[in-house]
Amino acid sequence: MRKVAFTVAALAAAMALPTAAQAQDAVPGDGFIGVSAGYHDLGFADEIDDIAPGADVDDSSPIFGVFAGYDLPIGSNLFIGAEANYSFGTDALDSEYGAAARLGIRIPGGTKVYARAGYQEINVDYNEIINDNSIDFSGIDDTDGDYLVGLGIDIPVGKVFVRGNVDTIAFDTTRATVGVGLRF
Repeated sequence: MRKVAFTVAALAAAMALPTAAQAQDAVPGDGFIGVSAGYHDLGFADEIDDIAPGADVDDSSPIFGVFAGYDLPIGSNLFIGAEANYSFGTDALDSEYGAAARLGIRIPGGTKVYARAGYQEINVDYNEIINDNSIDFSGIDDTDGDYLVGLGIDIPVGKVFVRGNVDTIAFDTTRATVGVGLRF
């Protein structure tokens, strides 16, 4: 019985695939997924130094992540889109995730230059930020979120593209990433 059910499901999927491919051609715009790496400076050092002068503070972290989104054309060269991201850090930042709207221009050759705005949630690691093992940070809320604004560029290389982004969260932090993505 399982073989029959599997065979019927496989046949249905095979028959639906050309329809899905045709439907994708009818939808304007393009989706994308990719991986990124970068550096996020949280900007806590001055605030912590005001509270605890001379504290050993390291408030930045390499980040590694994924992103996915969709862009729709609005005119011959303009586009609007949405993008989601997730990254994990190795030092001061445990993880971060967010979503942003994109508005930009596609220049000849397919390069996209855009501004983006959205929301980003961060999960910091205070034990990595303040290098003092005598302090217990276990009861302190280590999450924060705020608006994100930034600029970016996607440069096509066939169906693959390379990208660069510079963002800030509430104009308190600076985050720079590069990535490689696939359009579909």
